[in-house]
Amino acid sequence: MIDNLHRVFGERDPEKRRAAIAEIVADDIVFSDPEGVVVGADAVDAKIDELLAGAPGFVFSETGPARESQDLGLLTWGFGPAGEPPVVTGIDVATVVDGRIATLHTILTND
Repeated sequence: MIDNLHRVFGERDPEKRRAAIAEIVADDIVFSDPEGVVVGADAVDAKIDELLAGAPGFVFSETGPARESQDLGLLTWGFGPAGEPPVVTGIDVATVVDGRIATLHTILTND
């Protein structure tokens, strides 16, 4: 969960991010957030690229420990300018199949 936050969603170098995606998420991952659902590693990569391009200087940080139970993972996080309180907070809930994230649900928690 922590690698997904930093090496996938927080990685600004496209080549490093694509390498991490290949290692961490399933090719046919289903990712949902308040904006909708995307399917596939390429679609997730494009969504992350758009997110990071719109938030220069923002970084992800975990706000609690990663939690795991069987094939389920959970991580709370923040996203905002480096060294400052997060602008956005959320929870990622993932299912893992064969060691890779198969589904990822992002729930925003800031009001």
